[in-house]
Amino acid sequence: MNKLLARLALAVAASALSHTVAAAALLDLEVVARSDGRVLPAWRHDGRLWVAGNPGEAYAVRLINRSGGRVLAVLSVDGVNAVSGETAAARQSGYVLSGGQSAEVRGWRKSLDEVAQFTFTRLSDSYAARTGRPDNVGVIGVAVFREAPIPEVWRHDAPPVGRAKRAAPAGESAGSAANESAAAPAPGQSADAMARAPLESERLGTGHGAREHDPTRYTGFRRASAGPAETVVIYYDSYQNLLARGIVPREPRYSAPRPDPFPGRFVPDPQG
Repeated sequence: MNKLLARLALAVAASALSHTVAAAALLDLEVVARSDGRVLPAWRHDGRLWVAGNPGEAYAVRLINRSGGRVLAVLSVDGVNAVSGETAAARQSGYVLSGGQSAEVRGWRKSLDEVAQFTFTRLSDSYAARTGRPDNVGVIGVAVFREAPIPEVWRHDAPPVGRAKRAAPAGESAGSAANESAAAPAPGQSADAMARAPLESERLGTGHGAREHDPTRYTGFRRASAGPAETVVIYYDSYQNLLARGIVPREPRYSAPRPDPFPGRFVPDPQG
């Protein structure tokens, strides 16, 4: 049985689930501003979902398991596995969520006890660019796996999975969930409009921010298939860049109210 790195996380209030950005059959994905807990709104453009990040702000990726069984969510940020730091592939480490549970992944996994915060920053300062992998900056993806049935012999012999904050025996890893989670290595615009459009600046990426306490442990998980059951993706950039590219709709220009020459019938007294 694969032994997977798991993280303890607080359960998310049910009210938060109504603001889901990317919903799929098994797992919903949200990008959350750490400063105020706000779920970043999304815009759909050319078949993709986009959110606007605020440069310098820390964020979290919220994973919500919509199914009744456990799932493994392999999280990629800017094309980098958020648990192992490898160039992301579906068969690597991820986060295990129990049925109906949710978890916030707040940063790059540094150890069983710490993460380095996800922060919105310019592309050149992103973790991916600083490790020589700038090509896929600006996208968050999750490869979702169902859990395989556990053979009866394992049901009887395997120790129960508790809520210990330290790791169980080492082995393959997986990802992080709500109350119980895991991380694991596994097998056409006019010229006038263009003139008014804001200029695009350097793209946004995800930096390697401050360390914070975020304890983890190991748990068990067996994938039901070699490939993911589904993949959920959200793209991101600064609001200015999304506006410049037409992804965020421009607000209509303000027009002053048109005066009415005959608004009443008789002459009223002046005020004062």
